[in-house]
Amino acid sequence: MTQLPIDFTDMARRTMGEERFDCYLKAFETDAPVSIRLNPEKAKELTADGERVPWCRNAYYLPQRPNFTYDPLLHAGCYYVQEAGSMFLDTVMQQWVSDAPVVMIDFCAAPGGKSLLARTALAAGSVMFSNEPMRNRANILAENVEKWGYADHFVTNNFPRDYRRAKMIADVVLCDVPCSGEGMFRKDEATIREWSMQNVEKCARLQREIVADAWSCLADGGLFIYSTCTFNTHEDEENIQWMMDELGAEVLPVKVDAAWNITGSLLDGFSQPVYRFIPGISKGEGLFLCVLRKGGAWQQGHSLKSLRKSQQNLNIIYCPKAQPDMVKVEVNYQQAMAYLRHEAITLGADVPRGMVGICFEGHLLGLAKNIGNRANNLYPKEWKIRTTYIPNEYETILRHT
Repeated sequence: MTQLPIDFTDMARRTMGEERFDCYLKAFETDAPVSIRLNPEKAKELTADGERVPWCRNAYYLPQRPNFTYDPLLHAGCYYVQEAGSMFLDTVMQQWVSDAPVVMIDFCAAPGGKSLLARTALAAGSVMFSNEPMRNRANILAENVEKWGYADHFVTNNFPRDYRRAKMIADVVLCDVPCSGEGMFRKDEATIREWSMQNVEKCARLQREIVADAWSCLADGGLFIYSTCTFNTHEDEENIQWMMDELGAEVLPVKVDAAWNITGSLLDGFSQPVYRFIPGISKGEGLFLCVLRKGGAWQQGHSLKSLRKSQQNLNIIYCPKAQPDMVKVEVNYQQAMAYLRHEAITLGADVPRGMVGICFEGHLLGLAKNIGNRANNLYPKEWKIRTTYIPNEYETILRHT
């Protein structure tokens, strides 16, 4: 079993209690579950074999981990590989986000799993801003948002304080804040090596700074979703208490099924509804989530009216573009993988010259310029698959219903 830091085990044992902590330790003897979430716009006739994730629509646990890199449907945005616990956001969105069009900001969005889920759940006419302060991570976020393919979904490369200065107002704010990563120990050993009590305290302070800026961008009556992938109460319950005391936040309950085995508050004297996924107890990795509301009366449509002026002051690195009219060309698996490796491919003699869409099993991978003897590959170079090995046969992950 992986050796965990002594300071962490001492703290976690006190916080969780012996029974929960023993369940958590036993989880290290098993592999982390693999889960995916389908894109309901692109995968309408597709499904996956496996148990459904009970707290999220269109989501499945896979019986084993395939090599996702070699599946063109992943690159086409038909599904997203996402840790199951983080998909609990879908339950929150269903219960608390209005059916009316809203503006939503995800302030710490990379690589994009929660943002894509949130945009999928929002009502038609809504606008989503997914933000990431680190440029290299923002580029990955932009790639995932573009592949997912929803309208009015923007990617920005700003700090939360830049949104505050731009006077951006949102009806829903998500802060999946940077944290000490205790919930990722089973999945990523690097997080174990990086953990320390000093880092816990540093993260807790940074989280409050982010929340303070983000809170100022929330409309009166708006919804604030706070989450981490860590277990300790310094970054979780104590920050929620700070939001209640300093910001006047009201904590909201989420209806859950007892069979999901979600753990509530682990802080003595704190009884507000919070939701914690602990490996070995819930089927997923670590997640802490709390839903809060800002005081005041919500005005439908108010945030949408003020968007144009405020977004001019943001560094928008991706905005949705309409697909041009083009001939779409179906390619086989080997051609699809060559295309995704940014290689030139040869199309049939009957394919007209000019801009064409390269499709696999009916799903658009990207564009190419057909010049007759070959097609120039227009798939973004920064997205290309960097591998010399390509399987001879396609390992299907999704199947037609």
